[in-house]
Parts: sequence; structure tokens; C-alpha cells
Amino acid sequence: MEHSSDSACLSRSQQHALETLSKPVHSHRILPRTSQIENASNSLVDNISDDGYGIERTTTHLLEDIVPALNGQALSPTYYGFVTGGVTPAARVAETIVSTYDQNVSVHLPEATIATTVEDQSLKLLLELLEFRPESWPGRTLTTGATASNVLGLACGREFVINQAVRKRRRNSSTSRVETVGDDGLLVACRAADIIEIQVLTTMPHSSLKKASSIVGLGRTCFHRVSRSEDEIEFDRGMLEDRLKRPNTASIVVISCSEVNTGMFATHSYDEVAALRSLCDMYGAWLHVDAAFGLFARMLWNSEEFRYIHSGTEGLELADSIAGDAHKVLNVSYDSGFFFSRHAKPAQQVFRNPNAAYLNFDNLNPGSIQSPLNIGVENSRRFRALPVYATLVSYGRTGYREMLQRQIRFTRLIASHIHQHPEFDLLPQSLKDEASIDRGTYIIVLFRARDHGLNKALVGRLNASSQMYVSGTTWEERPACRIAAANWQVHPERDSAVVKAVIEQILADWRQEHP
Repeated sequence: MEHSSDSACLSRSQQHALETLSKPVHSHRILPRTSQIENASNSLVDNISDDGYGIERTTTHLLEDIVPALNGQALSPTYYGFVTGGVTPAARVAETIVSTYDQNVSVHLPEATIATTVEDQSLKLLLELLEFRPESWPGRTLTTGATASNVLGLACGREFVINQAVRKRRRNSSTSRVETVGDDGLLVACRAADIIEIQVLTTMPHSSLKKASSIVGLGRTCFHRVSRSEDEIEFDRGMLEDRLKRPNTASIVVISCSEVNTGMFATHSYDEVAALRSLCDMYGAWLHVDAAFGLFARMLWNSEEFRYIHSGTEGLELADSIAGDAHKVLNVSYDSGFFFSRHAKPAQQVFRNPNAAYLNFDNLNPGSIQSPLNIGVENSRRFRALPVYATLVSYGRTGYREMLQRQIRFTRLIASHIHQHPEFDLLPQSLKDEASIDRGTYIIVLFRARDHGLNKALVGRLNASSQMYVSGTTWEERPACRIAAANWQVHPERDSAVVKAVIEQILADWRQEHP
């Protein structure tokens, strides 16, 4: 480093990190105190100075003002908000290297850096962990998260279904050129295909899908529910086929692989997915899977205890594309997601950089590594592949399988406790007995208090304990509480004892306040 103070400040930061990570897992305060957030906010520098504060004063500012106001989402196994993983020790080691060498993983330059080769290899390892054959998924890349991966899935699906329609219409035409959205734009391509509507057909879509749909020009209102009832996640195939038959309409079908509020799956057998695949092939539709965290249940293929959960991922090898998060169950740092496709060409059509000779180093031979900037959104990308590679190499199939099993066993303990508790209702109603809980609970527990007043205050009181953190949601138009266990440090018996104690303390306080 240029100055000794630079090294000293870096050492100070690293020492702080080591001291923080060495503390017992339940010693971390999950939420900062209000006073700490206020102090950090008041400490923020209002205007850029001419000479700067210097690295020593800035390091003190970061460690003493900013850090105390951060939450403990990655540090504590009892942070159950959203669906949030932590950072495995191996991934954390890799992150240090990522920051030190700061690679821009955008153009595949195998003689200049190993970075793009590491990314492709990390994706192959991830595919193997998920019981997929890497050679069957030539379209693969890392993203910022499942939202970006859903953008890729819908963009590729949009390109594919419109191209199919153009080719079908031009079957007997002497014109060889096929208009594409990537080259000609959505309006021109749809006109060439005689398409007046593009619809997304699914059951219980996550909000990120509708956001992705807006980004790729399909709009949020293009979604149509084809489930058996309003609150069910499973497909009504008759309703689906009726929508697919619509004239002058292109379709993308989306499977929700573990719905965000309940953790439940839209399909439960290879045959169900095969039936969806058959309908998509018959009507020229693209089959996409939104699998932010559900896809990892494919690791449980050899376990009777988790057989039903695993069935929710059977047959997904028949999909055209899959979107997922790495910063959830895989437990690498934010931001990290992945996208897999059985078709390499649609992503190249949508995302390639034209007329930039200094970026055109791709070898377009089948099986070659494609430059990430030509198959994804970003032209500038951090080396997020290294933590993925490191954690997969470090813990392997057995390590990740055991990690997920602990998370599921924890949520099943909590679900059983809630089910037996006279003050709470376990949701959804399909989890009606111990057998269904042990069969159908994945890594999420959804519940509400029977007392309406307590139910409205429940999420706030749980989080105010600072011993755990949960997300609030709604179910059947009423407030509900959601526990999502995805941290690599989860321990079923230890952590369930903490959650039960917090719940009982909240009930005791409520009874005292409302005799």
C-alpha cells in the first residue's frame, strides 16, 4: 500500500471482522438500537470536503458510527426476515480475495485472467449439486439475484416465443430473415409474428416476476392465474390449456418452485412437469421456473424424510430456463443469483453487445465459454463467482445437504409448536396435523395470532426482542408472520428454543397489558 496508515486501517478493519465473527452466534444483536441508527444518521458527512477526512478518521467513522447501526442478518441464525442466508466461512475467505483483486468478469479472456473460467466452472458445480447435467444447460450465468435472473428468463422467453411465431408464419415464405425483439424491437417483431398479446401464465407469482415483466416490456398486467383456486399454488391444466389456445397470443408459463409466503411447490412429480412441457411444446410456449430458494430441495433426492419436498423439484430438467438465488440457501454474500437455460441462443440474441470490436472475443463454438456481458444484463460485473466456487468446493454435496436438512428440521419444530399452541394458527390450512407438517414444511413457517390485537402487533414485538427477526406479510387478507430459515448456522434444537421463549414472553407481556 502507498502509506503505512493504509495498511494499519485495513488491519484494523480485518481485526474488527475477526472479533465479530468469533463471538457466539446468539450474542449478536439482530437489530440495532434506535439510538444507534440516529447516531449513525447524524454522523453522515453532509458535503464533500476539499481535502477529505483521511483514511484513519474515515475508518474510525465507519467502525464506530456506521457499523453499530447495521443489522445482524448474516451473523445470526435467528434472522428469519425475507429469505436471507448468511455467508459461509469459505465464501467469506473468497470475498476477501474478490475485493483485493477486483476483477471485472465481463469478457472471456482466458489468456488474461482465469475469472470467467472460474465462473463457468462454479456454475457447472452448482448444476451438479442440484442434480442437473451441466451439458444440458449451455445458457448459464451468474446475476445479481433471482430478480435479475427472472429478467433473463422472461427476456429469453419473450425472444423465443416471438421467434417461433415468426417462423411458423413464414413457413411457406421465401423470406429467410426472422425479426427478433433484440434487433428489431418488440413492436416490429410482434407485428411480423402476428402477435397482439404476450401472456405470462402461472399460479402464485412472486412480485419480482411482475417487476421483471415490466422491465422486459410485457407489463405487470400480462399475468394470468391458472391455479385451481385463488389461494392454491398448483396448476389447473385445463385452464392453462384454454389460455394457451388463444389466437394471436404468445405465452410464457412459469412454475413457482417454493412460493415465498408458504414455501409450497407448484408441482410434485416428474409427470406433472412433463404435462406442462407437453402443453408448452404444443402451443409454442416457453417454460420458466422461478426457484429463488426452492430449487435446492433437489439435493434431498435420497431421503425419505424429505421425499415430498424433493418431489416439488422433480422434472424441472424439462424447463427452458430457471432463475435462482445464491445469497439464500447457498449462503454466499449479496448480491448473487444464477440463471440456467437449455437454450444458449435467446440470451445471445437479447444481450449481445453489437458494434464493439474491443468486446467481441467470443468463440461461438458449442460448449465454449461465452463472455458474460453478451448473455446477461451487466457489462461490468464483480467476481461473484469466486465465493460460489469456494463454498461449493469446501462443503460439497454432503455439507449442503446437511445444512438444508437442519433448516427444514428447525422450521418443522416451529410449525409443530405453532400448530399445537392455543394462541396461534398455522397457515395455510392444508397444514392441519403433525403428519402434514412433517411432510410439507420446507424452510418457511407462516402463522398468525388468534387475538386480532396481538396479531396486528406480533411482527413488531417479535422483532423488538432483538433475539429474532421475522417478516410481516398478509394471508387471506389478514396480517401474518413469516419465519424463513436459510442461514448456514441454523441449529434446530438450539434455535427453536430461542424462538419458543421469545413467543412465550410476548404472550406473557400481552396478557399483562390486556388482562
